[in-house]
Amino acid sequence: MTTEREEEQTIADPQPEQLKAMLEEEREKAQTYMRNWQRAAADYQNFKRRVEEERSENARFANAALIINLLPLADDLERAVQTIDKALAGLTWVEGIILINRKLQALLEAMGVAEIPADGERFDPAVHEAVAQQPGEEGKVLSVIQKGYKLGDRVIRPAMVVVGKGRDATPPASDPEEEQNAAEEA
Repeated sequence: MTTEREEEQTIADPQPEQLKAMLEEEREKAQTYMRNWQRAAADYQNFKRRVEEERSENARFANAALIINLLPLADDLERAVQTIDKALAGLTWVEGIILINRKLQALLEAMGVAEIPADGERFDPAVHEAVAQQPGEEGKVLSVIQKGYKLGDRVIRPAMVVVGKGRDATPPASDPEEEQNAAEEA
């Protein structure tokens, strides 16, 4: 049996084997703490990156919402400028409206908005919305009803277009009297 005094002496004066075991134990703890700290630091960096990405994404969505609401105004202003009567063309207030239209177009371009090319292009459902078909070259955009726009590489409004459906193979409509005579003969 060991006495209390021997136990105290063993604790107070550990043997070299015990010291090595305790040292190894403490090293393992230190390595565990270090790995946990590194993992926490990496998690924090990833968190910061995700938060920054979300902020920039939210800013892009806010810009997109504003731009989507401005596009009808830009379309109306452009139509107004295109339909100005030649008799009014030299008036200063008309020139002011034309200048406002240019500034609005420049602002949209500065925000990263680009018009989607459509007239005469091949129909692309990713950027065009077909609203009608007419005889013409199949799959080709014949006319643009409403311009489409991209913000960066993202479509914010597809172009509304009329698409060619190929040459009309049906014969021209005949006179109703001729149709009735043909039906009576049969």
